[in-house]
Amino acid sequence: MISKEQFEKEIDLIIENALREDVGEGDHSSLACIPADAKGKAKLLVKDKGILAGVDFALQVFEKVDPELKIEVFLKDGKTIERGDVAFFVEGSSQSILKAERLVLNAMQRMSAIATKTNTFVQKLEGTNTKILDTRKTTPGIRALEKWAVKIGGGENHRFALYDMIMLKDNHIDFAGGISKAINKTKDYLKSNKLDLKIIVEARNLKEIEEILESEGVYRILIDNFNYEDTRRAVKLINGKCQTESSGGITLDTARKYAECGVDYISSGALTHSVYNLDLSLKAI
Repeated sequence: MISKEQFEKEIDLIIENALREDVGEGDHSSLACIPADAKGKAKLLVKDKGILAGVDFALQVFEKVDPELKIEVFLKDGKTIERGDVAFFVEGSSQSILKAERLVLNAMQRMSAIATKTNTFVQKLEGTNTKILDTRKTTPGIRALEKWAVKIGGGENHRFALYDMIMLKDNHIDFAGGISKAINKTKDYLKSNKLDLKIIVEARNLKEIEEILESEGVYRILIDNFNYEDTRRAVKLINGKCQTESSGGITLDTARKYAECGVDYISSGALTHSVYNLDLSLKAI
């Protein structure tokens, strides 16, 4: 994964771009009818149930919009929430609160939905040694927020992007001329460019797993679209030589059965690409 410093830079870029997109030359609705010196107070009201996420992000947004705003937090990221809960109060310039409102809500509603869905997988896998992973199937421009939400929900982050880990999938393997060629070329590339990146290789069947195991230095084998029986065989064949990850259409209903096959990880793009926003609102009080 990327460094903490790089992750924080991604968050800063998201805030800057979102405010540019939403505010532009100014919030004319507020400027038109609310005096510049008007003060107000609002609460983040929960109108749904699930896992709260995005509070820390909201604090960064408020700080960016107006450092003079005062926030009193009652519920932190990762807390279970119910309809009627209040996550925080924000107080200060009415214009500033309204300028930040939509970005805060858009982010928190989506992050809370992702954290909630992730947590359902975490609970489903409880008692096994398998962890749930996200993927790169994220919303363009806000990947850092969505992966942050996965962590809040109790999941683990896969690679952040194309640059922080090597993943040789079916197309890479086919374009390279086969598994062994793809792995060897990758090792040569890493060495010549003095890069220290972990290598994950996708396998489509047990024969491909056998071929992958002939090469040294593979960090994890992606056991893609295997049934339960073949997954168990794959785990036995790999026998701890590297990490194992199941993927390919795994749902909440099937996740535990794959975990019981003994894989280290299950990855699911649905954590981030198939969620419905939790209902939250920012109400003046």
